Formats: sequence, structure tokens, C-alpha cells
Amino acid sequence: MKELKINWLIKLGLKFSPNLAMRFLSKNSGANWPLLNKLHNLFGQIKRIDIIPTTAGRGFILILDKKMSLHFYQDHDHFYYDGFEMGEYDGGDVTIFDNLNSPISNSRE
Repeated sequence: MKELKINWLIKLGLKFSPNLAMRFLSKNSGANWPLLNKLHNLFGQIKRIDIIPTTAGRGFILILDKKMSLHFYQDHDHFYYDGFEMGEYDGGDVTIFDNLNSPISNSRE
């Protein structure tokens, strides 16, 4: 992951105009600002997110507000989005990550 230098001007921008500052930071990091903004607006409206493993064991499902599910499946060293479903869902298990042993690295290789 590319490390960004945050100087006093960016800190000032984050305080007084967070949207403009985040747009600037995303441009410098190569991130897709319009997509990030849409994701932020979507997940900002969600009150509850549950995660459950798929029955095949090589994927997971995000359940949003117990009404919509987003499906992700493993493809070698990453996951890909496979679609969504709508309906009524039970809650997930909040202890799903408790038994993970290895720490997650922020570096991308």
C-alpha cells in the first residue's frame, strides 16, 4: 500500500472540508473517489452488517440490515463479488473472527 504524507495543509482540509480533502487524498493514492464516495454513502445508511461463511467454505456473505445479501467467493489469493439476493435473513455470528490466528498485514505484495 502506498504510504501518504499528510502535511498540515491536508490536516486543515480534513478538519474544515473533509470531502475535498478525501478527494485530494484519493487522487494521490490512486483510489477511485466516486466509487469510494458511493460505498461510503451506501454503508453509512446500513444499520447492521452480518457476515456468514458460505456453505462451500470458500466464500462469505455480507448481510445488510437483514434484508439484502452480498456474496463473495475465493479465487486463489483473493475474493470476488458474485452478486446479491434480497429477502429476510437471520443475524450472523459476531464471533466469526475470534479464532483467526495470523495477523493481517497492510502491505500489498
